[in-house]
Amino acid sequence: MNKYDVAGKFAIVTGGAQGIGGAVARLLAANGAKVALWDLDTTLAASHAAAIGGESIAVRADVADWSSVQAALAETESRLGAADILVNSAGIAGMNAPVADYPIDEFEKIVQINLLGTFYVNKAVVPGMRARNYGRIVNIASIAGKEGNPNASAYSASKAGVIGFTKSLGKELADVNVAVNCVTPAAARTRIFDQMQQTHIDYMLSKIPRGRFLEVDESAEMIVWLATQQNSFATGAVFDLSGGRATY
Repeated sequence: MNKYDVAGKFAIVTGGAQGIGGAVARLLAANGAKVALWDLDTTLAASHAAAIGGESIAVRADVADWSSVQAALAETESRLGAADILVNSAGIAGMNAPVADYPIDEFEKIVQINLLGTFYVNKAVVPGMRARNYGRIVNIASIAGKEGNPNASAYSASKAGVIGFTKSLGKELADVNVAVNCVTPAAARTRIFDQMQQTHIDYMLSKIPRGRFLEVDESAEMIVWLATQQNSFATGAVFDLSGGRATY
């Protein structure tokens, strides 16, 4: 018996090749969902899709490019059908530097991927979900979007934007059976750490009362529940995965 009622549902997971997105894709597939892993790294995504089995496919998608998102959705729907679930996990941390020294092009790149990418992917799937009167959307924000991390202004601002965007879209779709929520994880030890200075990694760990980083499988449990039919009331909400760090 499946733990989560997603059997037969079709899910898109952006950034699904690894990290939190990879763990979510694995758990969805294990519970009978069809999963499309959207990622720039199609080789890694295809390998992960083969590993998790079921009706899992890899689709190339650059979430920061609207035309690429449209093409990915068209390809995905032609192969698996209309999406019931979206988990938007694609994102980057970017460099660590104080605002005065932060390169403008780097700041713009992070916002383009993390915030505009969230907008593009949600914009693409929402019309179909509204027309079918069903959908579950989970956007991956960050505890940094609630509290702000020093020397990570671009990342913090982009994830704060994801929170505000999710709250807005949740209200827009509250008249139909489409739930839109986001999660705000504390740091998890994934490849995103490769983009960070060790001092910043140490800072993030020092802020987590549980004294350890989040495990990606722990995050997947909450995210997949938010993507189920049982989650029939919560929408426009923010769910913490901060190990006690969140203060509001």
